[in-house]
Amino acid sequence: MKIIETRTAPNARRVRIFLAEKGLELEREHRELDSLRSPEFTKLNPYQRVPILVLDDGTVIAETIAICRYLEELRPEPALFGRGALGKARVEMQHRRVEFGLYLFVQAAFRHLHPSMVALEAPQIPAWGEANKGKALAALELLDQQLATTRYLAGDDYSVADITALVIVDFMRPARIARPPELIHVERWYKDVTARPSATA
Repeated sequence: MKIIETRTAPNARRVRIFLAEKGLELEREHRELDSLRSPEFTKLNPYQRVPILVLDDGTVIAETIAICRYLEELRPEPALFGRGALGKARVEMQHRRVEFGLYLFVQAAFRHLHPSMVALEAPQIPAWGEANKGKALAALELLDQQLATTRYLAGDDYSVADITALVIVDFMRPARIARPPELIHVERWYKDVTARPSATA
């Protein structure tokens, strides 16, 4: 198996952290962003996105969480998608809130405001990028409320929801969204998750 990734892409980092938490080492192949539109890569993933997981028989699995779920089946421990019906539901709930809330807003701000995205996000709509900054901060406040009651997003155990949230919070920097220091529960959580060895993967 091998992972094809763009090293700086947030979704590729999510998979790297997941692999590190699982203690799994896979071959990695780096692709530059402009090569994702090549006919060769498009055959592997018509959506022209990374990361993708290429199995030994040539089967391709795209989409970050699909890759992580496949790896979870291969190595169930530690259980990063939760344990039992309630635990799994909590992880799924928090992960969807982070991915479809905070992540979409931060991504929109980055894609519509950052100069490096001019060619890939055509047309860039700066007003939309600015509007999403406020939405991202509102979503971060909701995370802070959740983290006032739990150590990690879905409870006492670190999960894929924390991996996604960590990558997104770090992605706020290139999106030029400042993290409000008064969100003390987010700050406590952030120090905790960034102290894990996997955070540097």
